[in-house]
Amino acid sequence: MTTTATTDRWRGIMLGLALLGLADASYLTWLKFAHATCGVGGCDVVNSSPYAELFGVPIALFGALTYLAILGLLWMEPRLDATRATYARYAVFGITLFGVLYSAYLTYVELAIIKAICPFCVVSAVTLLFLWVLAMIRVLQAEPEEVDMP
Repeated sequence: MTTTATTDRWRGIMLGLALLGLADASYLTWLKFAHATCGVGGCDVVNSSPYAELFGVPIALFGALTYLAILGLLWMEPRLDATRATYARYAVFGITLFGVLYSAYLTYVELAIIKAICPFCVVSAVTLLFLWVLAMIRVLQAEPEEVDMP
């Protein structure tokens, strides 16, 4: 069982992490659209590779939108009734799980195919990993009366 204070603390940490991820992904998106150089590690090599886009859209933009979705759900959660708050909590868990899996794939691509590491991509991957772990903790510690799914 968890208290509201513990839930709020985890949510607060997650809000901070999602803001960090949004700043990171926004910077990478700006680099891509501005055709700017980063100059840190293998950032430019990774960001100019064909793997940096999906259907012509920068991967970093998808990342920024992912962090915005996480922020929105976390912000809305205390403003929702118990059932919808539970749905929001599970949605954050699902989004972060997908993000971690996709980040793992992209990290593999960096290491095995591109043979360069973008430090900003690593920050995003680690941020998503922490968000996923905290989302899992929040789902597992949910009060039974909060889990009011039909």
